[in-house]
Amino acid sequence: MRVKGLFIFRYRYLDDSDYKVFITQELPFALCDAPSDNLNLVPRLSVLERKLIGEGSHRRLFSSIRINIEQGSISELSHCNCAVIIIERLPSGVFADPFELQHLLQRGVFNDIAVFGDTNLESPSFLSNRSAVEIHMDVDFNNLMEKNEIDIKLDLPLHARYQPLTETGYSEVRFGAPDLFLRCSAERETHNQSCLYTIENVECESRYGTVVWKIPSGHQQLQKFKTILKFKSLTSFSFDVFLLAIERNS
Repeated sequence: MRVKGLFIFRYRYLDDSDYKVFITQELPFALCDAPSDNLNLVPRLSVLERKLIGEGSHRRLFSSIRINIEQGSISELSHCNCAVIIIERLPSGVFADPFELQHLLQRGVFNDIAVFGDTNLESPSFLSNRSAVEIHMDVDFNNLMEKNEIDIKLDLPLHARYQPLTETGYSEVRFGAPDLFLRCSAERETHNQSCLYTIENVECESRYGTVVWKIPSGHQQLQKFKTILKFKSLTSFSFDVFLLAIERNS
């Protein structure tokens, strides 16, 4: 089950206020049928490192995520298959290429991945809407048993959309923190029992602040100067043609 897919099915649009209500009030009840002994599990985000890698209009959003789980809860997960779900709500100035992500999925980089919202790759920033990427990554249970934590390293390729002209010559696109969940499915003979846990970040050690992508957009004043220069050149050329026509007629 994809978290963002369920949200889009109900609300159709990526509205932040509706999404917040969905996450806090509707999601736990919609996707949880785990036995009562697992309901006390509280995964906590301890470290979140974020940065942009690369240059130009094609970059990678790198995330290093560390999730702590109490020792007493780990034994309850020994019979479960667990995955960390990362939801990146992208600003309107950038997009993720679904075809590129599917290629990474086929190579086994992710367990599952999907893009929701505006997937029109050709739309400029001022004509596009927001999109979101949902990524599923399997949990290494041996590492969890040894360190009481889950380590996730994620590289998400992103592309800049065409930006409107600005006075500075670039547009700033800001990334918020991702939404994180832990999905565990118990292996039962009768039926599949699963539950989705929100990963809390109350005392998280943040190592990134606000990630900002400065995307070249073209300088507004320079464009005006080019327009004036082009107009003058055309006017001068037209005048020369006019004089040449008079000279020939004479």
